[in-house]
Amino acid sequence: MRERLARFRRSHEFRLLVVALALGVFLSLATPGFFTLQNAVDLLTSYAFSGMLAAGLLVVLVAGGIDISFTATASVAQYAAMSAANASGIGWAGVVLIVAAIGAALGLVNAVLIASLRISSIIVSIATLNLFYGLLMFVTRGNTIYALPDWFVNGARWVAYTAPDQTEYAVNLQMIGLVAMFALTWLLLNRTNIGRRIYALGGNPDAAARIGFDVFRLNLLVYGYMGLVAGLASLVQAQLAQSVSPSALVGRELDVLAAVVLGGASLTGGVGTVLGTILGLAVLAFMQNGLVLLGVSSYWSEFFTGLVILLAVSALALETRRRRAALRRAPA
Repeated sequence: MRERLARFRRSHEFRLLVVALALGVFLSLATPGFFTLQNAVDLLTSYAFSGMLAAGLLVVLVAGGIDISFTATASVAQYAAMSAANASGIGWAGVVLIVAAIGAALGLVNAVLIASLRISSIIVSIATLNLFYGLLMFVTRGNTIYALPDWFVNGARWVAYTAPDQTEYAVNLQMIGLVAMFALTWLLLNRTNIGRRIYALGGNPDAAARIGFDVFRLNLLVYGYMGLVAGLASLVQAQLAQSVSPSALVGRELDVLAAVVLGGASLTGGVGTVLGTILGLAVLAFMQNGLVLLGVSSYWSEFFTGLVILLAVSALALETRRRRAALRRAPA
């Protein structure tokens, strides 16, 4: 137990936890609206979409790839599912099946292009981001769906606490989706043989291929999982927004990437944890929410998000350099 605690104190996750706690204390003292139950519920609800996507992107980064087409994938899946729901009256099972199938299928398109043609994953995902989004805008003409079925608008909501002023605090669909996706990703990466293979693939793809790992199938799994997560996250976001716009999601890739990279995932693969991603998302949410509560212009949000990514990547690069230097000194 002591050894685990000692290792945790030396980890990136521990340092990130300290930053999150320090930021939380500062914002609690600086603005009375931060450390409240209502603000906590609002943060969990509003960042559920980004958090679910971060869980999927973590798997891709650990495998040594990158995918930035997930917002376009989510947009296509969301619009198709809600159009079908309005046209045919399908229920929750139907829309979940549609977004999962479309999301996974579009993720597999990325996987096939990357694995079979050996094209850089960032180039492929930039291309498919524009391809999926462009086709969606052409087909829909940019029209927003405002009328959604009542059963979807009402969603899932369980009152967990009623304050003395009769304000109800409920567990909603967004919270359930966020927790479920992080739990599923943790199980995949830490409790399955496939998870160990994903880490091995990201750490050294050539060695993984030499020892017999089916690299093509692993890529299918990784990018298919990212697409599946994007589809499910789109459903959560649509229920929160109470409308579906084909252009509402594209452009939010930076927040998702920032959370995962800040959480310690390496852009070169083989490194990353679910706990780190959760803490990275928390720091990002605290920072952006704090800027709003402090009355700082919203234009600064993008600046600080980019700064966070730059600092996180720089810190990880320096840490990697120190480890390599320590290994070189070890034999001597």
